[in-house]
Amino acid sequence: MPEPHYLGLKLFVNLIIERHKKTEVIYGEEDKINNLPEHLTDLILEQLPIEDAAKTNIISKKWRHRWTKMRVLVFDDQFSKKFAKNGAFGRNGFIRIIIQVLTFHKGPILKFYLHMPNIVLDSFQEVDQFMLLLSRNGVTDLVLTNSNQRYKLPSHVYSCLQLRKLDLENCFFKPPLEFEGFLNLEELFFENIDFAARLCGAKVNLPQLKKLCPETCKKVYNFNIKAIKLWNLTVIACHDAMLLWLLDSPCLFDVVIALQKPIQNFVRVEEMNLATVLSSLPKVRKFCIDSHYLKFLSTEEIPKLLPCELGSLRHLWLLDFELGDLDQLHGALCLIRNSPNLESLHMHMLRVQEAQVDVGPASDHLESPNCLDCTLNHLETVDMEYLEGSRAELLFMKLLLAYSPFLEDITITPRGVLDALKILDIAKDVMLFPRASSKVKIMLLNPER
Repeated sequence: MPEPHYLGLKLFVNLIIERHKKTEVIYGEEDKINNLPEHLTDLILEQLPIEDAAKTNIISKKWRHRWTKMRVLVFDDQFSKKFAKNGAFGRNGFIRIIIQVLTFHKGPILKFYLHMPNIVLDSFQEVDQFMLLLSRNGVTDLVLTNSNQRYKLPSHVYSCLQLRKLDLENCFFKPPLEFEGFLNLEELFFENIDFAARLCGAKVNLPQLKKLCPETCKKVYNFNIKAIKLWNLTVIACHDAMLLWLLDSPCLFDVVIALQKPIQNFVRVEEMNLATVLSSLPKVRKFCIDSHYLKFLSTEEIPKLLPCELGSLRHLWLLDFELGDLDQLHGALCLIRNSPNLESLHMHMLRVQEAQVDVGPASDHLESPNCLDCTLNHLETVDMEYLEGSRAELLFMKLLLAYSPFLEDITITPRGVLDALKILDIAKDVMLFPRASSKVKIMLLNPER
């Protein structure tokens, strides 16, 4: 969660408070402060840390107790750093301070941000009570980050049916059997979440969900959802998340899949291959996929033309890629060949030393007739990062230059470990390649060291 931009407001409020402490405020000045519209008063308070908001109690009668009606309560990591040193239940302990704030609070709490620091807790009983209070106050945004032991969400969280944003870290997600879904939820972020087996087979209905981002989660295959309005899916380091592709989500627009390491000991689902995955993305415009997931989908024979082309795809990212790996190469060529309206291609290369594959077959394939077998009539931009100047990399660039008549820019960033002579050799080779576009500019950037 980004830090609130409260520094200017904090200085303003603290200046007013200090003047009230030292001198009697001139009537005109106090009148201006009191006559601020309520929505501006609330905005000021909600942008301040909770302890600074409480200090405004002494500004004037109109400001007195105004902070107790704040609709946004933020107990983030900055807050916890100040009070966690006193333990959980000490005089100024982390949990005790939150209890005091909630005891004084009046009215609805629409947004609640809580970070649980790594301090000794006998249980999460008090946190469960916070969740119960929120479920009765119409909370719409709930952000719960956790540096402590994994927290089992209480049943109260699943009854927060007004939620529009839910952001959870280091929790057990085990809804009750009668749970059907969050009907108003639009954004869902999971980090280090363990999903329960009881979800298996039951479909969670999220009819308004637009953004789903699971990261480093476990048992994701149990999270079976129906999200017909989902347009952004970002999956990071979730190695059992393959079945997310079988979601009922026809509107996916922006997709990122980065497993970050090879898939091991995973039982293959028969219908899971590159063709079935791409057929589930009829409207995707931005697609980012890393080599590990692409290799998993490309182990079976890939046809040159798929049953459903990616007519909407405009921007393609290939991460941690090794062009010397024949499976990855076949997958990449299939994506490019079946994306007739592709405008930009971004590739981040894996180090050749880390690949440990026989690069000969891939290089031979790149030199074979009809390797690509199509003209890239809309490709304008190519960005290739961390090149080492391998034969496969150079042949791939040669292929793109030959089949892209409207290409405008190729940006090449060599890997930082390369010496100046090797970088010069890459530049010489690329400049000699024939090109279909007369206006293409080739830029060789300084490597990041």
